[in-house]
Amino acid sequence: MAEPEFKATGVRIEKSLRSLTRAGQVKIHNGRLELLTSYGVEIDSAPVDAVQARKPWFAARDRARATLNGNRYVLDLGESGQDPEAAVQRFLEAVEAARGDGPG
Repeated sequence: MAEPEFKATGVRIEKSLRSLTRAGQVKIHNGRLELLTSYGVEIDSAPVDAVQARKPWFAARDRARATLNGNRYVLDLGESGQDPEAAVQRFLEAVEAARGDGPG
């Protein structure tokens, strides 16, 4: 089975109402989810199997929540230049596919 890949740039990453970066990157590569600054410095990473990712019902349509290593992050994918809802959906589907939970 080919490893699913996902990459989004221009992502605002927040932790506990504090902005860590306004133009960060979110990557799924080799079974790991990586949160990076705009300079490529790692904020956090974890195996996809240990990541919880979802779209909170109360959040804006361009946001997703991810929990890595016990840390909760809010990912604002609307800044990436794509349709915000489609970007969030692609992210959630990529996490599921990397775990093997995806449809099909």
